Amino acid sequence: MFKKEALNMALQLWKKGGFTVRFWDDTEKNYGSTPPKFKVIFKQEPTFSPSDLKEDLDVLIGSAYVDGIVDFEGNLDDIVATAFQKDPVKLPYHLGALRQKMIEEEEKREKSNIHAHYDLGNDLFDSFLDATKTYSCAYFKHEDDSLYEAQMNKIDLSLRKLFLKPGETLLDIGCGWGELIIYAAKKYGVHAYGITLSEDQYKTAKERIHKEGLDGKAEVILENYLDLDSDAYQFDKIVSIGMFEHVGKKYLPLYFNKVASLLKPGGLFMLHSILNMDPQEKQTNNWMTKYIFPGGYVPGIRETVSTFPLFGLRLIAFESLRRHYAKTLHCWAEAFNAHKDSLPPVYDEKFKRLWDIYLRGCESGFRTGVLDVGQFILSKGVNNDLPMTLESIYNDK
Repeated sequence: MFKKEALNMALQLWKKGGFTVRFWDDTEKNYGSTPPKFKVIFKQEPTFSPSDLKEDLDVLIGSAYVDGIVDFEGNLDDIVATAFQKDPVKLPYHLGALRQKMIEEEEKREKSNIHAHYDLGNDLFDSFLDATKTYSCAYFKHEDDSLYEAQMNKIDLSLRKLFLKPGETLLDIGCGWGELIIYAAKKYGVHAYGITLSEDQYKTAKERIHKEGLDGKAEVILENYLDLDSDAYQFDKIVSIGMFEHVGKKYLPLYFNKVASLLKPGGLFMLHSILNMDPQEKQTNNWMTKYIFPGGYVPGIRETVSTFPLFGLRLIAFESLRRHYAKTLHCWAEAFNAHKDSLPPVYDEKFKRLWDIYLRGCESGFRTGVLDVGQFILSKGVNNDLPMTLESIYNDK
């Protein structure tokens, strides 16, 4: 009796998944924090002493199974998931306080930073972007792909990695001028949302959606993504291309926490970001933050990947597009320099020289490996419904 009571007291400390125990006297009791999914059956009185209960219960019961004293009734997946269930992650920061600090110190500056780069006028971006108005790394499937073809390749590749299905909801964080959400709504039949802080991008994206006859199928929101209500919005899939670099080092946890809160369990997230290849993961180049991307921060691979598990995001695949970005920037620099003399007078000679060295310098950065750019495919929690291989992403048939 004493041994049963000691075991009962130990089992009551188990605060993870639920299960039932049938003791050797045929009495049963439920334990854990959720309804029981399986049963632990003691076929005889165990041989361990009360002092053995100081060991982890999973070790104790697992050893009793090996000795033939214990058996299990139920699905082995449930048993393993319960035995290896981890305690809730204790974050090394307070998200609420971090968000409040961002609101107090950075919010106005963040919008100003976005305005400083992306609201420079459509004349500038029209001078070097292709017809999709896509301002991120293209994907050159063939050596002779035009920039337009390569950008459509990138959009198609990015969406293939999400395994979209008709009727699903998709969010594009930092949607630019709306090409991706328009393409997703038209090709995949999803309800596509885009969110941006740029007023120029918002206005243009809305006009394009209406022109394409996609009202009610695609929509764009002018808002900080952190303010998107996760109670009102839940998405099957989320994509973010070229926006992560604007988050800022100390606010990366807020970004991943918001993505996780907006994503349905098992949902997929495709993150596309420039990556800092400095082993020390030092601050982004000061010249770039002063003249081109105020407030920007290019994260390292290590700090990015190590943050995923803290928010229940599981890495499925990673692909480097470094050489593709070098070629994209080469195309942009050539187009910009071919059209710069026809730009309005507001873009003076100093501005033109600034943007010339920015575009050509970044091209060199990617070609020499100072920078990388990658696409991460992630799921919120375990997703066992995906294809066993990723070959369908690259198979055009």
